[in-house]
Amino acid sequence: MLDFNTHDLSAHLGTLIDTAMEREAAQLPPRAYLGASSLGEDCARRLQFQFFDAPKDIGRHFPGRVLRVFARGHRIEDWMADWLRLAGFDLRARNDQGEQFGFATASGRVRGHADGVIVAGPDTFAYPMLWETKAVGAKTFRELQKKRLAASRPVYATQVALYQAYLGLHEHPALFTAICADDMSIYAERVPFDAGLAQRASDRAVDILRACDAAELLPRISTTPTHQTCRRCAWQDRCWSLPSHPTH
Repeated sequence: MLDFNTHDLSAHLGTLIDTAMEREAAQLPPRAYLGASSLGEDCARRLQFQFFDAPKDIGRHFPGRVLRVFARGHRIEDWMADWLRLAGFDLRARNDQGEQFGFATASGRVRGHADGVIVAGPDTFAYPMLWETKAVGAKTFRELQKKRLAASRPVYATQVALYQAYLGLHEHPALFTAICADDMSIYAERVPFDAGLAQRASDRAVDILRACDAAELLPRISTTPTHQTCRRCAWQDRCWSLPSHPTH
């Protein structure tokens, strides 16, 4: 039996867990569609790599620690649903067939799954309304408070607009909530339907799919790989090793 001190034991156990989580993540089936949760992102080429499940650069897969952060976020979102129900909201996470509320269009190549629909509750709200929630860090939470959803997190705003459009929940503002993972503070915002945003996102999805079908690589978001978006991209090396194309 190995004799670990506290530090060594922590590192050893963490490695075992990380390895198991990374192995489990690697076995998940690829998502062969454009998701509503990503259509608001700024780089269309990155969405092409994602759509085709192109191999990520070496070392660009999510490590176990990050996977644990994602798992924490999912649990916090579940808690938010429980708290809303406790507060008197009739929140449905699944439809009458037991399936998550969602949509599919373009022969199933564009899809989205909403967090829920609130059909009744306190009379200060109008029903039915879409509900979408996120677990965020303190910086994002402060930005939401200062700038609101559309200005601070356009990717989330696009996701909400698409769900409102495709799920027929456009008559009443959506309820967007965010929970600060640092101190569990709650942010809430009514989000009126933005038809223009939903249309632009839908048109963008069509353009990306057309380019994919034509084996056409869309322009990069930047002229340099040191651009902030490029530095965070899991396909940075692959993208910049390909022949140059016009940029936005």
